[in-house]
Amino acid sequence: MSFSGESYSLKPIERTTIADQVRRQLLQLIREGKFSPGQRMPSERQLCEDFGVARTTLREAIQQLVSLGVLERQANRLYVVDHISVIEVPDEETKKLKDLVETRRVIEISVTELAVCRATDQQRQELLELAKSFHPEMDPGDFRDLNHRFHMKISESCANPLLQELYGRVLKAVFDSSAFSYLLDGDLETDEIRKIVEEVAKKHNEIALAIFEGDAIAASAAAASHVAEVEEQIFEKLV
Repeated sequence: MSFSGESYSLKPIERTTIADQVRRQLLQLIREGKFSPGQRMPSERQLCEDFGVARTTLREAIQQLVSLGVLERQANRLYVVDHISVIEVPDEETKKLKDLVETRRVIEISVTELAVCRATDQQRQELLELAKSFHPEMDPGDFRDLNHRFHMKISESCANPLLQELYGRVLKAVFDSSAFSYLLDGDLETDEIRKIVEEVAKKHNEIALAIFEGDAIAASAAAASHVAEVEEQIFEKLV
């Protein structure tokens, strides 16, 4: 195709149906761990109300996820397929927790490096804004939510759905561990909690800025340093 003597390579406009939008939202929730492996999904009636769509639209979206192997039907009930069955919320056995945080370290650094190369301009800007949203006075619950959103935005930016899903499961398992929860829920003074949030905010800003600027070396180093600090704080609580 040419215009005014110039050649262009154009792609057809993608038409997104309502069912496709529902499918993508459900898949995103599963990848983020909002629906865990083996968990029963809400009823069709509930999902229709939540999405504000007709049952035929919802069923079309669900059938797509069933075909992809993300959901499965058991006795007329819908469940999330256990793609990564080895990942479970660890108990207090130190060895299992060490294995888990080691897995997080390996994946998080790789995901961050990929995000540097693959993130869109909008994703880079969103990461900066999320990083700037942290502040020492924030409520621990808000901190956890923002922390999860920040890291999942990085995994989304790596443009690899499988890595995003795997990282989401691992991150959720770490966050659900009692040792991690104790970082903010334990017998800590307000100043201690403020210091933890402040340190995390600093590292998140370093990571976000490096991704924004396309600096893979700086991003990798910042991610490695951040995970190392978190690991140290976690295992201090087990001593």
